[in-house]
Amino acid sequence: MSEDSQSPLDRFITKLKNSRDFTISLLIHVIFVSIFGGTVLFQAVQEPPDFEGGGEGFVGSSEPVAAPPQQTQVMPPTQDISVMATPTNTSAVNAITTTATSPMNFNMSQMVMAPPAPTAPTTMSAPKPMAPSAGPGVTMSKADASAIKAFTTGWGKGTGSGSGTRSREFEFVAYIGQYGAANSGWNSTISTVGSDKTVINNGSLPNLLAYMSTRSKNKVKTNYDRVKAIKLDSQELFAVKPPFIFMTGSKDFRLTEPEVENLRKYVRLGGAIWGDSSVPGRNSRFDLAFRREMKRVIPDKDKDWEELPKNHPLFDARQAYFPEIVTVPPGVNFYKEPVYALQIYGEVAILYTANDYGDMWQVGLLPDGNIDWRKNELNQHVALNPYILNPVYIRNISKESLDVSYKFGTNLVLHLLTRWDAKVKSAPSL
Repeated sequence: MSEDSQSPLDRFITKLKNSRDFTISLLIHVIFVSIFGGTVLFQAVQEPPDFEGGGEGFVGSSEPVAAPPQQTQVMPPTQDISVMATPTNTSAVNAITTTATSPMNFNMSQMVMAPPAPTAPTTMSAPKPMAPSAGPGVTMSKADASAIKAFTTGWGKGTGSGSGTRSREFEFVAYIGQYGAANSGWNSTISTVGSDKTVINNGSLPNLLAYMSTRSKNKVKTNYDRVKAIKLDSQELFAVKPPFIFMTGSKDFRLTEPEVENLRKYVRLGGAIWGDSSVPGRNSRFDLAFRREMKRVIPDKDKDWEELPKNHPLFDARQAYFPEIVTVPPGVNFYKEPVYALQIYGEVAILYTANDYGDMWQVGLLPDGNIDWRKNELNQHVALNPYILNPVYIRNISKESLDVSYKFGTNLVLHLLTRWDAKVKSAPSL
């Protein structure tokens, strides 16, 4: 058959047979593609998804909610990731490197205020353990000791006939810190009356103080019916000399400079600030804001947030009003964060509980330990926010858990009342 009469396919096959070089080249290409065709020359770095707190947050709030403790995953520190591009020629290989900041290298001034996702790695470094409050090397000048003694005198009525706080009598008035606008969240665990929202009729702090007065048979006179809000820049702080200011919330906030200066003077005179987040766990907006703003109140470079250790006087059964409470009890949704503090002269100046005890204390207890369901003439509960009993949002609310949390709160308050006693006595002669 002549070449002109062949089909195109037959002519291609004929040429393939007659071209040995072409055939060898084709086979080499087929083999090369078969071996290396699936190789990825460039490996792209997959960015983690940008989680955002969606939906409604804790107790109907729009704030992000940290994952419950039983679901928390420990995330390893982020490491440097280096991806090498496969060279396509004999030129030098260029490395593509991305570096992420390790969550353990926390810097308060570089804090990111966007709400983190519940499963995102924490932006806060783990606080270092606190040295015992009566540690060596802590000295107080005569002038400072005199000022603290003048400010704190009157909270405790004598030294008592025995050891511990049960043998003593106390009397004080406590306040809830009012910061920001009306909707800033400062009153998130209390019920207020009146347009100025300074009169408080029930809620977290009044219920805790009422429990203390009842259980001590008024030896610890808390004046729980006089609890009210106080503006943080008010000079009233230095007239009434409260042992502590209770601050709570669920939102981000920023103190004014007058508020910061007023609080700094207050804690250096012997007062204390007690923060209790109403969104349990770490990295809520209030958690980040409170830690940040209190570092403005005590800006000393050598002071940072620390955990109260197990041997701290707060957990000393010999000194505690309720000696059976020797550790931090679980709060709302079983969170059990340590107690954090900033110190002055080795004593607690600012204290922070992140387990949302305040919402637990919206459930009042009767002297027999049962929940207080009483109502007033307006058919309003006198010591109860019924919404807190909703098991869909809030767990760990029972007679037993409430009793433990109230006892812990009592021990904490009495520690704040007595923490300066030894320091003032051991200071240079007044």
